[in-house]
Amino acid sequence: MVAFRNWAGNQTGSPSEVRTPANTGDVADAVRDAAASGRRIKMVGTGHSFTGIALTDGIMLRPDRLRRIREVGPDRVTVEAGCPLSDFNAELERRGLALANMGDIMVQTVSGAVQTGTHGTGRDAGGLADQVLALELVLADGSVVTCSADRDPDLFDAARVGLGALGIVTAITFRVEPSFLLHADERPATLTALLHGLDTLTEGNEHFEFYWFPHTEGCQVKRNNRTPGPARPLGPLRDLFNGEFLQNTVFGAICATGAWIPATVKPFNRVSAAALGVNVYSDASYKVFTSSRRVRFLEQEYAIPREHLAEALHRIRETVDSSRWRIGFPVEVRVSPADDAWLSTAYGRRTAYIAAHTFHRTPNPEYFAALEEILTWYGGRPHWGKLHTRDAGYLRTVYPRFDDFRALRDRLDPGRLFTNDYLDRILGTAASGQ
Repeated sequence: MVAFRNWAGNQTGSPSEVRTPANTGDVADAVRDAAASGRRIKMVGTGHSFTGIALTDGIMLRPDRLRRIREVGPDRVTVEAGCPLSDFNAELERRGLALANMGDIMVQTVSGAVQTGTHGTGRDAGGLADQVLALELVLADGSVVTCSADRDPDLFDAARVGLGALGIVTAITFRVEPSFLLHADERPATLTALLHGLDTLTEGNEHFEFYWFPHTEGCQVKRNNRTPGPARPLGPLRDLFNGEFLQNTVFGAICATGAWIPATVKPFNRVSAAALGVNVYSDASYKVFTSSRRVRFLEQEYAIPREHLAEALHRIRETVDSSRWRIGFPVEVRVSPADDAWLSTAYGRRTAYIAAHTFHRTPNPEYFAALEEILTWYGGRPHWGKLHTRDAGYLRTVYPRFDDFRALRDRLDPGRLFTNDYLDRILGTAASGQ
């Protein structure tokens, strides 16, 4: 019986048992029960990973009752692992607090987002793992530990983007700050102009990203910068028209039509690119960082050194233009500063992210494979929750602390209680010293 299906519908799980723990003690009991019965154990989130990172054939934990805010201070908040980012941000706003940066959706659980290295875009502010101050984990022996930069720093640096391989995260302490407003400026541009001005754009804006419509020159550029206010949000009708009608209803209909009649994809892209408009508004930070995405898709994303972004995009455009593919989804481009979580895609280098998407009903493995070949040429690191074909042999060449992570995993989980097929591929099955 299928007990779990991810958002995109490409991953399903049939565990031997499903539990919904109410507290850390329940999680520890489940871990000990799994070990005693020779089964594996994983905690799922809301299913927004495209990989099988959360699947298990043993005990599956659902975090629905692990969502309390445990402690609030002026610069830190401790929240349980299963709290959705949407609820967490609403609670922070109520208390006059905010995260420094966010990804572009907020339906994930806080633990699922952190463990897979979820990020947004930022010149100075990194991804979610870079905003973590402490983690509470249940280890393979059922013990509960809390790690931070001062308390077991190696475990902290490894477990912030731990992939669920070192233990089950039950609570996270985030660094927060007083709530702030972002001024959003969204307007069209050409890809050629963007490729010539990337340095100016990335250095001149706190948060910069753009979407390129394949088969066209059309792009939509988003610049988000802090503002003292006042807030000038989009009106409710404009917000409904842009966010729900255009980005979901109309775009969903276009994707469905393209799946049925592939010849319409390129003309629709040209029309979409030509119809891009200007939106300028100011609102609470998390409302500007995130948006609603209801059109289901498959995604691949790679992180490359920031200095190679323009060249990589030029090669991707040439590859798409010379192919017979019909790519209906835009390519998303974001940036991030370097950070120090061992398996963060931004570890040790200023980073650019290139994300490719396809409609969930029309997967295009050849498209993903071609882009993967280009991006791995630059030492690209795949997003842990998005589709890729890399294995441990490749990944150890692009992560300086990869073998340190594997050695720590050998020590903490020698029996591989927390593994699954996906983790076996990306981390390997043998001990790190073999």
